[in-house]
Amino acid sequence: INNKNRTAPARVGSTMSPSQTLPPPQPAKTHPLDENYSFLSIKYHESVPFVTVVALNRPKKRNAINAQMWKEIGDAFASIGTTGDGCRCVLLTGSGKGFCGGIDTTDEKFFSGLAVNVDDDDDDDDATTSKDTARKSIAFLPQILQMQAAFTAVEQCPVPVVAAIHGACVGAGVDLVCCADVRVCSSDAIFSIREVRLGLAADVGTLQRFPKLVGFGSRVRELCLTADDFGAEDAFKIGFVSRISNNENGDLIDVANDICRRISRNSPVAVTVTKASLNYSRDHTVAEGLGHVALQNSSSLMSEDLVKSFMMSRGGGADVQFAPMPSHSRL
Repeated sequence: INNKNRTAPARVGSTMSPSQTLPPPQPAKTHPLDENYSFLSIKYHESVPFVTVVALNRPKKRNAINAQMWKEIGDAFASIGTTGDGCRCVLLTGSGKGFCGGIDTTDEKFFSGLAVNVDDDDDDDDATTSKDTARKSIAFLPQILQMQAAFTAVEQCPVPVVAAIHGACVGAGVDLVCCADVRVCSSDAIFSIREVRLGLAADVGTLQRFPKLVGFGSRVRELCLTADDFGAEDAFKIGFVSRISNNENGDLIDVANDICRRISRNSPVAVTVTKASLNYSRDHTVAEGLGHVALQNSSSLMSEDLVKSFMMSRGGGADVQFAPMPSHSRL
């Protein structure tokens, strides 16, 4: 992947305050990071300031994730929110008729580490290595870890990620949206934790994140063990999505954009620390979470954003401008 545009030169959206009444989104503009990717579309709307729109972009394949797209997801979300471009929130969508058709099982790169093409009469060292299950598993492990890390980059993105889900969202699609901070869907959305039907246990995050999002009850285990489809109403009932729009994709995007706008009107420092604290507290005790947020706030409360936010909450700062977050330092 071309990394020459790691630092995006332009702010996402305009400099108007996101607390102002905003018109409907205008035609999207291409984000500087977009040219680095073949299967992701990265854009922004000036009428929806501070929001970066990332779309899975293989519509003819129902956005099935091939190996290249998988790597691009990890790379893109490791960059978004860190380049100093003014991004405060990400809207994650899928191009075409559905959000994501799962892993692209026609891409042989996913399974090359599992193949055995060795002649039984071949006694050389390469043949022995290829036949040895322990050696093969040690060699295959890094691929699984790489795939896990790509989706974890969505979860670790410093700005919130709002997933707008329409149509099919199965297998790897569920893994991916489990990493988002907020999920909304259209009424025709269909979800499936499909992996057991393909002969494997989901291994890139659903079995770890999904129960922590909605609970470890009987319904969750049923969905994971049967690979049954579940619809928008069921997803809302168990708390996997927070809103359901009508079947028109435009309405779904409006709902998601409204959430992005309301997130973006807040202090970017406060939002970043809040997301980090929520993620940390999910995996630690209450006492550990309290210590974590205390350490975070001991520095973030020194920000000028605190005074500006008080002004805005009292109605005296409707047009308050928060300073942009700087680009992250890297070697």
